[in-house]
Amino acid sequence: MSETPVVTEEHVATASRPSDLRITDLRVANVTGVPFRSSIIRIDTNQGLVGYGEVRDQASATYALMLKSRLVGENPCNVDKIFRKIKQFGFHGRQGGGVSGVEMALMDLAGKAYGVPAYALIGGRFRDEIRCYADTPSLPDPHAMGARLLDRKQRGFTMLKMDVGIDLLWDVPGALIAPPGARADLTTMHPFTGIQITAKGVDHLASYVDVVRSVVGYDIALAADHFGHIALDSCIRIGRALEEFTLAWIEDLIPWQLTDQWRQLTAAVAVPTCTGEDIYLLDGFRPLLDAGAIRVVHPDPATAGGIAETKRLGDYAQERGVAMALHLAASPIATMACVHLAAATENFLALEHHAAEVEFWSDLVTDLPRPLIQNGHITVPDTPGLGFGDIDEELLRRHLDPRDPVFFAETTHWDGETSHDRLWS
Repeated sequence: MSETPVVTEEHVATASRPSDLRITDLRVANVTGVPFRSSIIRIDTNQGLVGYGEVRDQASATYALMLKSRLVGENPCNVDKIFRKIKQFGFHGRQGGGVSGVEMALMDLAGKAYGVPAYALIGGRFRDEIRCYADTPSLPDPHAMGARLLDRKQRGFTMLKMDVGIDLLWDVPGALIAPPGARADLTTMHPFTGIQITAKGVDHLASYVDVVRSVVGYDIALAADHFGHIALDSCIRIGRALEEFTLAWIEDLIPWQLTDQWRQLTAAVAVPTCTGEDIYLLDGFRPLLDAGAIRVVHPDPATAGGIAETKRLGDYAQERGVAMALHLAASPIATMACVHLAAATENFLALEHHAAEVEFWSDLVTDLPRPLIQNGHITVPDTPGLGFGDIDEELLRRHLDPRDPVFFAETTHWDGETSHDRLWS
Protein backbone atom coordinates (compact mmCIF):
# COMPACT_ATOMS: atom_id res chain seq x y z
CA MET A 1 0.00 0.00 0.00
CA SER A 2 1.18 3.50 -0.76
CA GLU A 3 1.72 5.81 2.11
CA THR A 4 -0.91 8.45 2.82
CA PRO A 5 0.50 11.82 1.79
CA VAL A 6 1.30 14.13 4.67
CA VAL A 7 -0.54 17.46 4.47
CA THR A 8 1.58 20.32 5.77
CA GLU A 9 0.99 24.02 6.24
CA GLU A 10 4.55 24.95 5.41
CA HIS A 11 3.44 27.60 2.92
CA VAL A 12 0.19 28.59 4.59
CA ALA A 13 -0.11 31.56 6.90
CA THR A 14 -1.43 30.24 10.19
CA ALA A 15 -1.33 33.39 12.31
CA SER A 16 -5.05 33.84 11.83
CA ARG A 17 -8.15 31.83 11.05
CA PRO A 18 -10.19 34.54 9.33
CA SER A 19 -13.56 32.82 9.67
CA ASP A 20 -13.08 32.52 13.45
CA LEU A 21 -11.64 35.99 14.02
CA ARG A 22 -13.63 38.17 16.44
CA ILE A 23 -13.23 41.66 17.87
CA THR A 24 -12.68 41.62 21.62
CA ASP A 25 -11.78 45.21 22.51
CA LEU A 26 -11.37 48.79 21.31
CA ARG A 27 -9.01 51.25 22.98
CA VAL A 28 -7.51 54.64 22.17
CA ALA A 29 -4.36 56.65 22.80
CA ASN A 30 -4.64 60.44 22.74
CA VAL A 31 -1.53 62.06 21.27
CA THR A 32 -0.62 65.56 20.20
CA GLY A 33 1.87 67.19 17.86
CA VAL A 34 1.56 64.46 15.19
CA PRO A 35 1.09 67.10 13.67
CA PHE A 36 -2.02 68.12 15.68
CA ARG A 37 -4.06 66.31 18.32
CA SER A 38 -5.21 62.83 17.24
CA SER A 39 -6.63 59.72 18.86
CA ILE A 40 -5.07 56.42 17.75
CA ILE A 41 -7.53 53.51 17.67
CA ARG A 42 -6.49 49.96 18.56
CA ILE A 43 -8.87 47.08 17.89
CA ASP A 44 -7.95 43.76 19.56
CA THR A 45 -9.09 40.28 18.53
CA ASN A 46 -9.37 36.76 19.94
CA GLN A 47 -6.42 35.61 17.82
CA GLY A 48 -3.91 38.22 18.92
CA LEU A 49 -4.15 40.27 15.73
CA VAL A 50 -4.33 44.02 16.34
CA GLY A 51 -5.63 46.66 13.95
CA TYR A 52 -4.83 50.38 14.07
CA GLY A 53 -6.78 53.38 12.85
CA GLU A 54 -6.89 57.08 13.64
CA VAL A 55 -9.66 59.50 14.55
CA ARG A 56 -9.43 62.67 12.50
CA ASP A 57 -7.19 65.43 13.81
CA GLN A 58 -8.76 67.54 16.56
CA ALA A 59 -11.84 65.31 16.83
CA SER A 60 -13.15 63.67 19.98
CA ALA A 61 -12.10 60.11 20.81
CA THR A 62 -15.69 59.61 21.96
CA TYR A 63 -16.73 59.34 18.32
CA ALA A 64 -14.79 56.04 18.20
CA LEU A 65 -15.35 54.80 21.74
CA MET A 66 -19.13 54.92 21.43
CA LEU A 67 -18.85 52.33 18.66
CA LYS A 68 -17.18 49.70 20.84
CA SER A 69 -20.35 47.90 21.90
CA ARG A 70 -21.38 47.67 18.23
CA LEU A 71 -18.04 46.09 17.29
CA VAL A 72 -17.21 43.51 19.98
CA GLY A 73 -18.07 40.01 18.78
CA GLU A 74 -18.01 40.97 15.09
CA ASN A 75 -15.61 39.43 12.58
CA PRO A 76 -13.44 42.37 11.45
CA CYS A 77 -13.00 40.79 8.02
CA ASN A 78 -16.63 41.68 7.32
CA VAL A 79 -15.62 45.29 6.76
CA ASP A 80 -18.59 46.34 4.65
CA LYS A 81 -21.12 44.66 6.94
CA ILE A 82 -19.71 46.43 10.00
CA PHE A 83 -19.40 49.74 8.14
CA ARG A 84 -23.09 49.63 7.23
CA LYS A 85 -23.87 48.94 10.88
CA ILE A 86 -21.90 51.90 12.28
CA LYS A 87 -22.01 54.55 9.55
CA GLN A 88 -25.18 56.09 11.02
CA PHE A 89 -23.01 57.29 13.93
CA GLY A 90 -20.84 59.55 11.77
CA PHE A 91 -21.51 62.92 10.23
CA HIS A 92 -19.75 65.73 8.42
CA GLY A 93 -16.61 67.38 9.77
CA ARG A 94 -14.87 65.86 12.77
CA GLN A 95 -17.99 63.84 13.63
CA GLY A 96 -17.02 61.44 10.85
CA GLY A 97 -13.73 60.69 12.61
CA GLY A 98 -14.87 57.75 14.72
CA VAL A 99 -16.49 55.70 11.98
CA SER A 100 -13.67 56.50 9.56
CA GLY A 101 -10.90 55.62 11.99
CA VAL A 102 -12.59 52.35 12.93
CA GLU A 103 -12.91 51.45 9.24
CA MET A 104 -9.16 51.97 8.82
CA ALA A 105 -8.51 49.61 11.73
CA LEU A 106 -10.87 47.01 10.25
CA MET A 107 -9.03 47.18 6.94
CA ASP A 108 -5.75 46.78 8.81
CA LEU A 109 -7.11 43.68 10.57
CA ALA A 110 -8.68 42.15 7.46
CA GLY A 111 -5.44 42.58 5.54
CA LYS A 112 -3.44 40.99 8.33
CA ALA A 113 -5.93 38.12 8.65
CA TYR A 114 -5.73 37.30 4.94
CA GLY A 115 -2.05 38.20 4.59
CA VAL A 116 -2.60 40.91 1.95
CA PRO A 117 -2.05 44.67 1.83
CA ALA A 118 -5.13 46.84 2.30
CA TYR A 119 -5.06 48.02 -1.30
CA ALA A 120 -5.68 44.43 -2.43
CA LEU A 121 -8.96 44.44 -0.52
CA ILE A 122 -10.29 47.30 -2.66
CA GLY A 123 -9.18 46.13 -6.09
CA GLY A 124 -5.40 46.28 -6.35
CA ARG A 125 -3.15 49.19 -7.19
CA PHE A 126 -2.63 51.62 -10.03
CA ARG A 127 0.72 52.99 -8.79
CA ASP A 128 3.73 51.98 -6.72
CA GLU A 129 4.45 55.40 -5.22
CA ILE A 130 2.13 57.99 -3.73
CA ARG A 131 2.81 61.63 -4.44
CA CYS A 132 2.58 63.87 -1.38
CA TYR A 133 2.01 67.60 -1.31
CA ALA A 134 3.44 69.67 1.53
CA ASP A 135 1.05 72.01 3.28
CA THR A 136 2.96 74.90 4.76
CA PRO A 137 2.10 77.36 7.54
CA SER A 138 1.90 80.85 6.13
CA LEU A 139 4.09 83.85 6.88
CA PRO A 140 3.06 87.49 6.33
CA ASP A 141 6.19 88.24 4.30
CA PRO A 142 5.86 86.64 0.84
CA HIS A 143 9.65 86.43 0.44
CA ALA A 144 9.94 84.46 3.70
CA MET A 145 6.99 82.33 2.62
CA GLY A 146 8.63 81.65 -0.71
CA ALA A 147 11.81 80.57 1.07
CA ARG A 148 9.85 78.20 3.32
CA LEU A 149 8.17 76.63 0.30
CA LEU A 150 11.45 76.47 -1.61
CA ASP A 151 12.93 74.43 1.24
CA ARG A 152 10.21 71.84 0.74
CA LYS A 153 10.84 71.81 -2.99
CA GLN A 154 14.52 71.21 -2.35
CA ARG A 155 13.58 68.31 -0.06
CA GLY A 156 11.93 66.61 -3.03
CA PHE A 157 8.29 67.61 -2.87
CA THR A 158 6.80 68.14 -6.32
CA MET A 159 3.66 69.86 -5.04
CA LEU A 160 3.13 72.52 -2.39
CA LYS A 161 0.25 74.33 -0.72
CA MET A 162 0.06 77.66 1.08
CA ASP A 163 -2.59 79.87 2.68
CA VAL A 164 -3.72 82.97 0.82
CA GLY A 165 -6.57 85.03 2.20
CA ILE A 166 -7.92 87.75 4.41
CA ASP A 167 -5.61 86.83 7.31
CA LEU A 168 -2.96 88.61 5.24
CA LEU A 169 -5.16 91.72 4.89
CA TRP A 170 -6.57 92.65 8.30
CA ASP A 171 -3.71 95.05 9.00
CA VAL A 172 -3.51 96.44 5.45
CA PRO A 173 -5.41 99.77 5.37
CA GLY A 174 -8.22 99.80 2.82
CA ALA A 175 -7.96 96.09 1.97
CA LEU A 176 -11.15 94.91 3.69
CA ILE A 177 -14.59 96.21 4.54
CA ALA A 178 -15.93 94.38 7.59
CA PRO A 179 -18.45 94.90 10.41
CA PRO A 180 -17.22 95.30 14.00
CA GLY A 181 -16.03 92.05 15.56
CA ALA A 182 -15.73 90.22 12.23
CA ARG A 183 -12.05 89.42 12.72
CA ALA A 184 -12.75 87.39 15.87
CA ASP A 185 -15.89 85.71 14.51
CA LEU A 186 -15.04 82.14 13.52
CA THR A 187 -18.54 80.65 13.56
CA THR A 188 -20.53 82.69 11.03
CA MET A 189 -20.77 81.06 7.60
CA HIS A 190 -19.12 82.88 4.71
CA PRO A 191 -22.13 84.52 2.98
CA PHE A 192 -23.32 86.06 6.25
CA THR A 193 -20.17 87.70 7.68
CA GLY A 194 -20.50 90.96 5.76
CA ILE A 195 -16.78 90.92 4.95
CA GLN A 196 -15.82 92.31 1.52
CA ILE A 197 -12.42 92.47 -0.11
CA THR A 198 -11.54 95.68 -1.93
CA ALA A 199 -9.58 96.15 -5.14
CA LYS A 200 -6.57 97.05 -2.98
CA GLY A 201 -7.00 93.81 -1.04
CA VAL A 202 -7.20 91.76 -4.23
CA ASP A 203 -4.05 93.42 -5.57
CA HIS A 204 -2.24 92.72 -2.29
CA LEU A 205 -3.04 88.98 -2.49
CA ALA A 206 -2.06 88.82 -6.15
CA SER A 207 1.24 90.53 -5.38
CA TYR A 208 1.85 88.07 -2.52
CA VAL A 209 1.35 85.06 -4.78
CA ASP A 210 3.46 86.67 -7.51
CA VAL A 211 6.42 86.98 -5.12
CA VAL A 212 6.02 83.39 -3.90
CA ARG A 213 5.88 82.10 -7.47
CA SER A 214 9.01 84.07 -8.36
CA VAL A 215 10.84 82.23 -5.56
CA VAL A 216 9.59 78.65 -6.06
CA GLY A 217 9.27 78.85 -9.85
CA TYR A 218 6.69 77.57 -12.28
CA ASP A 219 8.05 74.04 -12.49
CA ILE A 220 6.20 72.88 -9.38
CA ALA A 221 2.50 72.54 -8.57
CA LEU A 222 1.27 75.11 -6.04
CA ALA A 223 -2.19 75.15 -4.45
CA ALA A 224 -3.83 77.77 -2.22
CA ASP A 225 -6.15 77.45 0.79
CA HIS A 226 -7.69 79.37 3.73
CA PHE A 227 -9.12 82.37 1.92
CA GLY A 228 -11.33 83.39 4.82
CA HIS A 229 -15.04 83.67 5.50
CA ILE A 230 -16.01 85.88 2.59
CA ALA A 231 -18.96 85.79 0.22
CA LEU A 232 -19.08 84.52 -3.36
CA ASP A 233 -18.45 87.85 -5.14
CA SER A 234 -15.21 88.42 -3.24
CA CYS A 235 -14.15 84.84 -3.96
CA ILE A 236 -14.68 85.34 -7.67
CA ARG A 237 -12.60 88.53 -7.65
CA ILE A 238 -9.74 86.74 -5.89
CA GLY A 239 -9.95 83.73 -8.16
CA ARG A 240 -9.74 85.83 -11.30
CA ALA A 241 -6.76 87.78 -9.95
CA LEU A 242 -4.89 84.54 -9.27
CA GLU A 243 -5.45 82.97 -12.69
CA GLU A 244 -2.10 84.10 -14.10
CA PHE A 245 -0.16 82.14 -11.47
CA THR A 246 -1.35 78.70 -12.67
CA LEU A 247 -2.35 77.36 -9.28
CA ALA A 248 -3.11 73.67 -8.89
CA TRP A 249 -6.36 74.63 -7.17
CA ILE A 250 -8.04 77.15 -4.90
CA GLU A 251 -9.54 75.40 -1.89
CA ASP A 252 -12.58 75.83 0.36
CA LEU A 253 -13.39 79.41 -0.60
CA ILE A 254 -17.02 78.88 0.41
CA PRO A 255 -18.75 76.19 2.50
CA TRP A 256 -19.04 72.83 0.74
CA GLN A 257 -22.79 72.74 1.40
CA LEU A 258 -23.46 75.58 -1.04
CA THR A 259 -23.48 73.59 -4.26
CA ASP A 260 -24.94 76.30 -6.49
CA GLN A 261 -22.43 78.88 -5.30
CA TRP A 262 -19.59 76.43 -6.02
CA ARG A 263 -21.01 75.95 -9.51
CA GLN A 264 -21.05 79.71 -10.04
CA LEU A 265 -17.49 80.10 -8.75
CA THR A 266 -16.17 77.28 -10.92
CA ALA A 267 -17.82 78.77 -14.00
CA ALA A 268 -16.41 82.22 -13.27
CA VAL A 269 -12.69 81.49 -12.82
CA ALA A 270 -9.99 79.73 -14.84
CA VAL A 271 -8.43 78.13 -11.75
CA PRO A 272 -9.37 74.61 -10.59
CA THR A 273 -11.78 74.77 -7.64
CA CYS A 274 -11.47 72.28 -4.81
CA THR A 275 -13.42 71.27 -1.69
CA GLY A 276 -14.51 68.27 0.34
CA GLU A 277 -12.40 67.79 3.48
CA ASP A 278 -15.42 68.01 5.78
CA ILE A 279 -17.88 65.87 3.79
CA TYR A 280 -19.04 62.50 5.13
CA LEU A 281 -19.75 59.54 2.80
CA LEU A 282 -20.12 59.41 -0.96
CA ASP A 283 -23.72 60.56 -0.62
CA GLY A 284 -22.47 63.85 0.81
CA PHE A 285 -20.35 64.48 -2.29
CA ARG A 286 -22.97 63.62 -4.90
CA PRO A 287 -24.58 67.09 -5.16
CA LEU A 288 -21.25 68.81 -5.92
CA LEU A 289 -20.16 66.15 -8.40
CA ASP A 290 -23.51 65.78 -10.13
CA ALA A 291 -23.70 69.56 -10.62
CA GLY A 292 -20.17 69.81 -12.04
CA ALA A 293 -19.55 72.35 -9.28
CA ILE A 294 -15.86 71.61 -8.61
CA ARG A 295 -12.77 70.59 -10.59
CA VAL A 296 -10.96 68.67 -7.80
CA VAL A 297 -12.65 66.66 -5.07
CA HIS A 298 -10.71 66.75 -1.80
CA PRO A 299 -11.99 64.31 0.83
CA ASP A 300 -10.28 63.62 4.12
CA PRO A 301 -10.54 59.82 4.49
CA ALA A 302 -10.61 60.33 8.27
CA THR A 303 -13.97 62.09 7.78
CA ALA A 304 -15.28 60.69 4.50
CA GLY A 305 -15.70 57.13 5.80
CA GLY A 306 -12.30 55.51 5.67
CA ILE A 307 -10.58 53.57 2.91
CA ALA A 308 -13.29 51.71 0.99
CA GLU A 309 -15.90 54.50 1.09
CA THR A 310 -13.40 57.09 -0.14
CA LYS A 311 -12.37 54.68 -2.91
CA ARG A 312 -16.04 54.55 -3.97
CA LEU A 313 -16.08 58.34 -3.97
CA GLY A 314 -12.98 58.49 -6.15
CA ASP A 315 -14.51 56.16 -8.69
CA TYR A 316 -17.72 58.20 -8.74
CA ALA A 317 -15.74 61.41 -9.27
CA GLN A 318 -13.73 59.82 -12.08
CA GLU A 319 -16.92 59.03 -13.98
CA ARG A 320 -17.66 62.77 -13.91
CA GLY A 321 -14.18 63.80 -15.03
CA VAL A 322 -13.07 65.05 -11.61
CA ALA A 323 -9.66 64.24 -10.09
CA MET A 324 -9.31 63.33 -6.41
CA ALA A 325 -6.69 64.70 -4.01
CA LEU A 326 -6.66 63.66 -0.36
CA HIS A 327 -6.78 66.07 2.57
CA LEU A 328 -4.98 64.83 5.68
CA ALA A 329 -3.28 66.09 8.84
CA ALA A 330 -2.38 62.89 10.65
CA SER A 331 0.21 60.51 12.02
CA PRO A 332 1.72 57.78 9.82
CA ILE A 333 -1.21 55.50 10.78
CA ALA A 334 -3.92 57.38 8.90
CA THR A 335 -1.30 58.36 6.33
CA MET A 336 -0.68 54.70 5.48
CA ALA A 337 -4.42 54.10 5.22
CA CYS A 338 -4.46 56.90 2.64
CA VAL A 339 -1.46 55.40 0.84
CA HIS A 340 -3.39 52.18 0.18
CA LEU A 341 -6.48 54.16 -0.85
CA ALA A 342 -4.43 56.32 -3.21
CA ALA A 343 -2.71 53.29 -4.72
CA ALA A 344 -6.09 51.74 -5.55
CA THR A 345 -7.78 54.88 -6.98
CA GLU A 346 -7.04 55.69 -10.61
CA ASN A 347 -7.91 59.41 -10.59
CA PHE A 348 -5.76 60.20 -7.53
CA LEU A 349 -3.65 63.39 -7.67
CA ALA A 350 -1.76 63.88 -4.40
CA LEU A 351 -1.90 63.23 -0.65
CA GLU A 352 -1.53 66.09 1.82
CA HIS A 353 1.37 66.01 4.28
CA HIS A 354 1.08 68.44 7.17
CA ALA A 355 4.06 67.36 9.29
CA ALA A 356 7.12 68.52 7.39
CA GLU A 357 8.46 70.11 10.62
CA VAL A 358 7.73 67.11 12.87
CA GLU A 359 11.15 65.46 13.03
CA PHE A 360 10.00 62.26 14.82
CA TRP A 361 6.95 61.75 12.58
CA SER A 362 8.27 58.79 10.56
CA ASP A 363 9.39 57.01 13.74
CA LEU A 364 5.88 56.69 15.20
CA VAL A 365 5.49 53.35 13.39
CA THR A 366 8.00 50.58 12.67
CA ASP A 367 9.17 48.59 9.66
CA LEU A 368 8.74 51.31 7.05
CA PRO A 369 11.42 53.40 5.29
CA ARG A 370 13.04 56.26 7.20
CA PRO A 371 12.08 58.90 6.37
CA LEU A 372 8.71 57.63 5.24
CA ILE A 373 8.44 60.33 2.56
CA GLN A 374 11.37 60.32 0.16
CA ASN A 375 11.62 62.67 -2.82
CA GLY A 376 8.07 63.75 -2.11
CA HIS A 377 6.64 60.22 -2.38
CA ILE A 378 5.71 57.26 -0.18
CA THR A 379 6.41 53.78 -1.50
CA VAL A 380 3.36 51.53 -1.37
CA PRO A 381 4.19 48.56 0.90
CA ASP A 382 3.35 44.96 0.05
CA THR A 383 3.08 43.92 3.69
CA PRO A 384 -0.33 42.98 5.14
CA GLY A 385 -2.92 45.47 6.35
CA LEU A 386 -1.83 49.09 6.46
CA GLY A 387 1.74 47.92 5.95
CA PHE A 388 3.65 49.00 9.05
CA GLY A 389 4.94 46.57 11.65
CA ASP A 390 3.80 48.16 14.90
CA ILE A 391 3.59 51.46 16.72
CA ASP A 392 6.50 52.83 18.72
CA GLU A 393 4.81 52.83 22.12
CA GLU A 394 7.62 54.66 23.93
CA LEU A 395 7.61 57.47 21.37
CA LEU A 396 3.82 57.76 21.44
CA ARG A 397 3.87 57.93 25.24
CA ARG A 398 6.21 60.92 25.03
CA HIS A 399 3.61 62.74 22.96
CA LEU A 400 0.42 62.04 24.89
CA ASP A 401 -2.11 64.87 24.99
CA PRO A 402 -1.61 66.49 28.43
CA ARG A 403 -5.31 67.39 28.58
CA ASP A 404 -6.27 63.69 28.40
CA PRO A 405 -3.13 61.51 28.44
CA VAL A 406 -4.87 58.20 27.80
CA PHE A 407 -2.68 55.41 26.42
CA PHE A 408 -4.83 52.43 25.43
CA ALA A 409 -6.45 52.31 28.87
CA GLU A 410 -9.27 49.81 29.46
CA THR A 411 -12.64 50.91 28.11
CA THR A 412 -15.07 48.56 29.86
CA HIS A 413 -17.29 51.54 30.74
CA TRP A 414 -18.23 51.61 27.04
CA ASP A 415 -19.18 47.93 26.90
CA GLY A 416 -22.80 48.49 27.90
CA GLU A 417 -23.45 51.53 25.72
CA THR A 418 -26.55 50.71 23.70
CA SER A 419 -29.66 52.01 22.05
CA HIS A 420 -32.29 50.87 19.55
CA ASP A 421 -30.25 51.77 16.48
CA ARG A 422 -32.61 50.74 13.68
CA LEU A 423 -33.38 53.64 11.37
CA TRP A 424 -36.77 52.35 10.22
CA SER A 425 -39.92 51.10 11.96
